[in-house]
Amino acid sequence: MTDRIYMSAPDVGELEEKYILEALHSGWIAPLGPDVDRFEQEMSQRIGRNYAVALSSGTAALHLALLASGVGPGDVVLTSTMTFAATANAVTYTGAEPFFIDSLPESGNMDPSLLEGALRTLTAAGERVGAIVPVDLLGKAVDYTTISEIAAQYGVPLIADAAESLGAVHAGKPAGAWGDAAVFSFNGNKIMTTSGGGMLLTDDGQLASRVRYLATQARQPVVHYEHADIGYNYRLSNLLAALGRAQLLRLDEMIASRRAHRQYYKRLFSGVPGVSVFGGETDDDDNCWLTSILVDEEVAGFSRTELSSALSLENIENRPLWKPMHLQPVFRQARRLVDGTSERLFATGLTLPSGSAMSLSSLQLVESTVLEFLGSTV
Repeated sequence: MTDRIYMSAPDVGELEEKYILEALHSGWIAPLGPDVDRFEQEMSQRIGRNYAVALSSGTAALHLALLASGVGPGDVVLTSTMTFAATANAVTYTGAEPFFIDSLPESGNMDPSLLEGALRTLTAAGERVGAIVPVDLLGKAVDYTTISEIAAQYGVPLIADAAESLGAVHAGKPAGAWGDAAVFSFNGNKIMTTSGGGMLLTDDGQLASRVRYLATQARQPVVHYEHADIGYNYRLSNLLAALGRAQLLRLDEMIASRRAHRQYYKRLFSGVPGVSVFGGETDDDDNCWLTSILVDEEVAGFSRTELSSALSLENIENRPLWKPMHLQPVFRQARRLVDGTSERLFATGLTLPSGSAMSLSSLQLVESTVLEFLGSTV
């Protein structure tokens, strides 16, 4: 059995080691320190936002973005159904109700027309929509131009879940630069990592201050420990921030590597009937975090599941696209406005190894496994 080929293993090396050792030798082992401050400054400069707050996870960033935007019990939050559970979980932490919106077929991102329809219905019924949280799926930014206009029309805060899209662009603006606030994830499998971690970005100084306050146990600025609010232990450690600073310096090269893998897969599947690279026709502004394919079983003569099994037998990690939130048992009672698109994507989509650290030999093993499988189906 060959060594496992992962979908998106961390890509770290000598630069990351240098930054972590420098932080370690500096003595700043406590949760906060100069590397946290510099990481926030460097990220805010990269994205072009006034404020950045480094946090323990993307989930924490989203939770606090919602709280600082005034979301609470009795509110409805409109969010993408095609996402990881963390998005919907963060909504429930506030006591609000997630309401799931279906996807555009070409990207899997939130469908603006369905969003507008849900807003129209909810506001007509007198319900308070606390926020809109669109998700940038697999590194492709949502249609923020349209969704921002809809949010402004209804006077609803827009919080961009850009957990997967650092380095992507929409309409000339980086992912993370859209919305009243935006969040990144630096989980181990993301485009860049701090092992675990996340960040909130905003141009609103009051919102940023509120997030910092809540993230540090809501401690009042007095000598003794004084608390007037429920707070959270959500700040990023100085050591992990040092790792993030090194990763940020390498971000563009890591995106270029993932884009090269995307092009490799496009060539591999270009002549295979019924198989297409998901979002591949409009990926010039993507960060190519993960590459997925769509398999039309009737045309291809095989299913997504059959190809997945062949890859798994060779110890090649792969998985379906996100299972829509409205299909998850924990959210089975949640309201939704869906048209079947996300369910079709889940049924036909398969995500392939895409990490920037993946070697050419690993990529070639994926190719040979796919070709052998395709030959067996003829």
